[in-house]
Amino acid sequence: MILLELFAAFFQIALFSVGGGYAAMPLIRNQVVQVHGWMSMSEFADLLTIAEMTPGPIQLNAATFAGMRVAGVSGALCATLGAVTPSLVLVSLLALVYRRYGNLSVIRGTLGYLRPAVVALIASAGLDVLMLVLFDGQRPAIAHLDVLGAALFALALLLLRRFSPIAVMVACGVLSLAAGLLFGAG
Repeated sequence: MILLELFAAFFQIALFSVGGGYAAMPLIRNQVVQVHGWMSMSEFADLLTIAEMTPGPIQLNAATFAGMRVAGVSGALCATLGAVTPSLVLVSLLALVYRRYGNLSVIRGTLGYLRPAVVALIASAGLDVLMLVLFDGQRPAIAHLDVLGAALFALALLLLRRFSPIAVMVACGVLSLAAGLLFGAG
């Protein structure tokens, strides 16, 4: 039964996550943390980190990781298959429609109006993770602020303007490890 639930949850996520992996994060969080309770919010943040670091599409990585966490290899396969199936069907159908009717103004207008919704989904996922990093899932208050997390966030935000994301992730990881070893933080 759990395998069918994994397939159905990630099928539903893939079906409604217009805009790609980052836009799917609020939907994934809803399914794995709130609806099914397969993970805590802290474990979900780990899922995001691993899915981002691992090569490949973030939504598929998240599905595979969540499935593996919940039901082992068979769970990973079911969740991944659930995450892939809607895309295969919908992209094939949309490609046919777009090839035939892509020049119509109603099609171009509809695609243009979906962009703000996609940006909002991505921003929502980013804000959720930021609040988890800064306040460790607690109610936002200055007393609960993780100073190291806030400093690393600000540093990463600045460094991303000049350096590759991989270099910034490595630098933040090294700084976090060093702070943990030196001060018992992180």
